[in-house]
Amino acid sequence: MTQTQRILVTGATGTVGRQVVAELLDRGHEVRALTRDAAKASFPAGVEVVEGDLTEPDGLATALEGVTGLHLITFGGAAFSPLETGPRLLELARSAGVRRVTVLHGGGPTPLEDAVRADDGVDWTVLMPVEFMANALEWREGIVAAGEVREPFVDRLSAMVHEGDIGAVAAVALTQEGHGGQEYVITGPEVLTVGDKVKTIATAVGREITLIELTEEQAVAQWQAAGLAEDVIGFLLMAYGDTPEVGRTVSGSVEKVTGRPARTFAQWAAEHADAFRGQS
Repeated sequence: MTQTQRILVTGATGTVGRQVVAELLDRGHEVRALTRDAAKASFPAGVEVVEGDLTEPDGLATALEGVTGLHLITFGGAAFSPLETGPRLLELARSAGVRRVTVLHGGGPTPLEDAVRADDGVDWTVLMPVEFMANALEWREGIVAAGEVREPFVDRLSAMVHEGDIGAVAAVALTQEGHGGQEYVITGPEVLTVGDKVKTIATAVGREITLIELTEEQAVAQWQAAGLAEDVIGFLLMAYGDTPEVGRTVSGSVEKVTGRPARTFAQWAAEHADAFRGQS
């Protein structure tokens, strides 16, 4: 049985941050959640909410008091710009007695992750998840309104990961020995096409869903209409049109780290079925 520890979770209102908080609570640890606006944040009972901004690390000394583990994101501030404050954050963390740090990989090299990897004063672990299962929620509106999903590159493969499994890997790395200096590619247990995902959601909600394949030009027009920036559209064309091997290969990290199998997309779809029915 792991001894109860106090962990500071930054990015605690995000898709992954909320799962890190939930997993730590489930494992009996004390959680301190950092947010820039406590009045707008909602967390489970028992979570200590503190205000702070990773772009202003000197204001976080109190939040780090009594903390043994720290979960970091690589972007911060209202504009979500790459954080340049890594060295100071780590200096404060070491002074406060933090022993373990996890950092959520931002999709490429970032100053904060570089600072974490270069620090030999803490046991750091880099979390490198592939496509989130939660990305499928982008299809909600089309499914609810018209019973359809409109996507390009429908045969693309993805080893997409349940965001709860990212939280589980983080919780273990933050509270147990043996994960220092590791980088974990975190995937689900299977490789799926877009068609596989749509069929799985259809089964979960109990209705037929039509998959309409878009051309690349149609996809770009759809993304532009949705307000996506050109650099984001360029990334999507690259990631979907020629998915890197790491994104379509099952890694086994979830089971290796947590001792249980990674959750399937069918499990995720069942958990979120009401969203695709337009009920939440």
